[in-house]
Amino acid sequence: MPAQTRSLVAFAHVADVERSIRFYADLGFEVGNRVLSGEVPTDDVPAEGGPPTVWAWLHSGKANLMVGLADEPVDPGQQAVLFYLYFDDIQATRDALVGLGHAPGAICHPFYMPGGECRLLDPDGYVLMLAQV
Repeated sequence: MPAQTRSLVAFAHVADVERSIRFYADLGFEVGNRVLSGEVPTDDVPAEGGPPTVWAWLHSGKANLMVGLADEPVDPGQQAVLFYLYFDDIQATRDALVGLGHAPGAICHPFYMPGGECRLLDPDGYVLMLAQV
């Protein structure tokens, strides 16, 4: 019998965990847990001037993402993974993101995504495909 995967969560190495937390908050994600440098996991917001956040678990509905501080410089040109995020209304989502200062691409309707999709880069160059089935 093959192994039965229960769930899959992406882990992205990022240059600045707090910056990624702020970016993904605009997509509806909340911090479920975080680790500050040299400390144990917590859901508390780090104190100003305190140790930096080195890892965070983000969630929004059934979507989960872990982000962790990269050991090496992050090269946006080397991010070869696509993250698909699904929304009920892609046009309203795109409009909201533009209003928050983001620059998602135009909505297109390829054969595999008749509801439409558009592309958005996160601060580290990861490609987010925002889609409506």
